[in-house]
Amino acid sequence: MRRGVVIRIGIVVAWFVVLGIVGFLVTSRSDPETHADILEHYKYGSIGAESRSGVPASLWLALPEVFPDLLPKGPGQGYERVGLIYEKGHRRPIGTSFRRTEIGMVGLNCAVCHVGTLRASKDASRQIILGMPANQFNLQAYLNFLRAVGKDKRFNAATLIPAMKKVDPDFSRADEVIYRHYVIPRTEAALRQLNDDFSWLDVRPTEGPGRVDTFNPYKVILGISTGKTVGTADLPSLWNQRPREGMQLHWDGNNDSVEERNISAAIGAGASADSLDTPALRRVRDWILDLDAPRYPSRRIDKDLAARGSRVYAENCAACHSFKGKRVGKVTPIAAIGTDRERLDSFTKELVAKQGEGNGNLPKFKHFRKTNGYANQPLDGVWLRAPYLHNGSVPTLEDLLMRPRQRPKIFYRGLDIYDWQRVGFISRGTTAKRVGFKFDTSERGNGNGGHTYGTDLPASAKRALIEYMKTL
Repeated sequence: MRRGVVIRIGIVVAWFVVLGIVGFLVTSRSDPETHADILEHYKYGSIGAESRSGVPASLWLALPEVFPDLLPKGPGQGYERVGLIYEKGHRRPIGTSFRRTEIGMVGLNCAVCHVGTLRASKDASRQIILGMPANQFNLQAYLNFLRAVGKDKRFNAATLIPAMKKVDPDFSRADEVIYRHYVIPRTEAALRQLNDDFSWLDVRPTEGPGRVDTFNPYKVILGISTGKTVGTADLPSLWNQRPREGMQLHWDGNNDSVEERNISAAIGAGASADSLDTPALRRVRDWILDLDAPRYPSRRIDKDLAARGSRVYAENCAACHSFKGKRVGKVTPIAAIGTDRERLDSFTKELVAKQGEGNGNLPKFKHFRKTNGYANQPLDGVWLRAPYLHNGSVPTLEDLLMRPRQRPKIFYRGLDIYDWQRVGFISRGTTAKRVGFKFDTSERGNGNGGHTYGTDLPASAKRALIEYMKTL
């Protein structure tokens, strides 16, 4: 009897030793997937986001197989349902990274928000465009999927381990032990914490694809109340960053350092002050400094009309939106521009102060400041940056040049089929209604008013102006 008790105690002690070793190995070893090709590095390389917000790799691959009912309805399979883009020959979608611990972790990187797709027509092949706003990626849907998974009764070893064996041929007996006794329980706890940290999403209008609330997650990290403001804004492009150095960046112009802006974005993707892979992030920085915006197809441009439009642009737009304009990269007060102010109000002086202090997860930021409006953006590649305004509330350039009361009150976001007539993406009609996200401009943070510049131009001047803007 005593011998049996001793054996059982020995087994228990051995398991605690094993789990302690596993915990040490999982957190001590860190080998990122690397790519010599900068394009591959941008799409799949790690920036250090796996340690704070990554998901164990085998488990991440299996989740859509076990919980397909928790993914949003729509075209595609698995993570395509939240708008992630798969390339042939790659197991993971663009914008996801891998870092090898003893189990391997999947995280997010810059490309998840800054790679978009374009189709010239409904039946045309898809073009993948680097640096473009991720017009189909729905970050909120991705987060809500993970939140729902962590609360589901099926999140247990008996259900998950067979699924991991099915999707991951390298899943070993040793992996099974580690996942059963350590990884799955720890991940469940982490997903439940994720659910709590993002509960503020549940009391705000749905963001939809191509948009994100950048700074409410910072408030959670820093222990600040998220309040009632709606900070949802469109994802930006990443082209031509070198001439943007010193401009007031972000939609409200709250930072004037490209380097610090990039670090801030990496933190938003899940990195921490300690886990941030600075050399990897600097490779991305060096590449986007001179990454040119894609050109509008020249065969689709009326060159004579565009020439006339260049004069309209010079008289009405260049001061605020050309790289050499005297007001480009500067903030226009909200009283003057008149666009929806929710995003502006969501970034507070309290947050600036806390960002300057830093904490265990954040470095001490030096360049953030509170502003009183929105920054005038350069318009390079503007044809691929639809929908327009800071919150993506105006679907096309044609709509933007209409008076606010004439702009669409409801349209559908998330399609990558191009609208060559209106200059933007298809946002109305049967296909848009069937597969797009319904964007209602009456909801908080979605207002489409303001920015009335050019709305009083004659129709012929508007048409010429749009034709010229295709060339930017």
